[in-house]
Amino acid sequence: MIAFVSGKVASAGLDGAVVDVGGIGLSVQCTPATLATLRVGGPAHVPTSLIVREDSLTLYGFADEDERTVFDLLQTASGVGPKVALAMLATLTPDALRMAIATDDFKTLTRVPGIGAKGAQRIVLELKDRIGAPVGGTHVRVPVRGAAWREQVQAGLINLGWPARDADAAVDAVAADLDGTIEVPPVATLLKAALKKMSR
Repeated sequence: MIAFVSGKVASAGLDGAVVDVGGIGLSVQCTPATLATLRVGGPAHVPTSLIVREDSLTLYGFADEDERTVFDLLQTASGVGPKVALAMLATLTPDALRMAIATDDFKTLTRVPGIGAKGAQRIVLELKDRIGAPVGGTHVRVPVRGAAWREQVQAGLINLGWPARDADAAVDAVAADLDGTIEVPPVATLLKAALKKMSR
């Protein structure tokens, strides 16, 4: 298993980054929140999980060890593969997932793309006694109020090569669309919305 990659960020996209490790570019699939912490040309130390399939080797990267641990545990539930597990961590923090599973909060789990009511019930049933209690910290990936999502989306746009001024304008446009919204969508959704603004 590749426990982590450490090197210079060679490039970053919507769903992953390439880290130059000793002259070898390793492609790492990440959540938008993790990608927002990476800067092209800057150093990176990313905990990883290697998923081996018959036709592929895929490296998934995380913000910290806790995310990786939860990612691996989620896949032990029936019907949860690496893509769904990553989508869960893109939508909710590890603690938010622990809280949702511990309290039978199916509604929160069904906010994750690819998880329906039956899937949420199965995840709770199979992981409730194994995932543990929340360890503290923010539960949702995107706060309803505040500028955290703005910083993540702006960083994502800059990592994709857009000038900071254009990124700021796109983020402002997305924020205007969200004015009055009770619950802010996940960062991945907001980043896509910002990219649409940029392409106009």
